[in-house]
Amino acid sequence: MRKMIALLVSIAFSLAVAGFAVAQPKPATETGKAAAPGQDVKKEQMEKKAEKKAEKKETKADCLKAAKDDAAKAECEKKFVAKKAEKKEAKAEKKDATAEKKDAKK
Repeated sequence: MRKMIALLVSIAFSLAVAGFAVAQPKPATETGKAAAPGQDVKKEQMEKKAEKKAEKKETKADCLKAAKDDAAKAECEKKFVAKKAEKKEAKAEKKDATAEKKDAKK
């Protein structure tokens, strides 16, 4: 009887290990083969994040370096001052909204 139980446990273990191995996504080892579906989504998300970071990287210093004349430099100044003002307004609006919610709860 013990041998039968040991045999059944070993078979169950073997099937479980084989099932887990089959369920794992296979990475694309060759460039011609497609990656697993989950990996495609991750790559797309990473590319989108990289693009957003590249867009955000434009700083005032970079703009001033690229500007050749005084008019372009003044335009850079105005652009970044306007961005700061927008951020301050957005923060003020959020504070007002949270204050209103707190007052409504009381």
